[in-house]
Amino acid sequence: MTGQGFQDLGLQATSTGGGCACCSPTSHATAATDTGAPAQQTAAGETVSAQFLVEGMTCAHCVRSVTEEVSAIDGVSDVAVDLHAGGVSTVTVSSAAPVDAERVRAAVEEAGYSLASAS
Repeated sequence: MTGQGFQDLGLQATSTGGGCACCSPTSHATAATDTGAPAQQTAAGETVSAQFLVEGMTCAHCVRSVTEEVSAIDGVSDVAVDLHAGGVSTVTVSSAAPVDAERVRAAVEEAGYSLASAS
């Protein structure tokens, strides 16, 4: 495999001693906030999307865990995560009709994270 470069993903080791919430055996609650932006409804037949902010996701496994749990919500057609390792990541949930934020909250908590109400 000579001649192939590697892409730096910008991931960094955490100093908390336990890794990220999905990999750490002791820490499952990380700070997270909802953007407070209302879901946007588009013309009939198109999708609605809402964004949530999640703090503390650090790796692809974190993204996979959140994506899997949120995707299991009835009506969700797509989940996109913009990972900012060790910072605040954006989770965009798309569906045919607005999805209850409490269901998203429960799914994110099941993945090992928590969402807080917007201030």
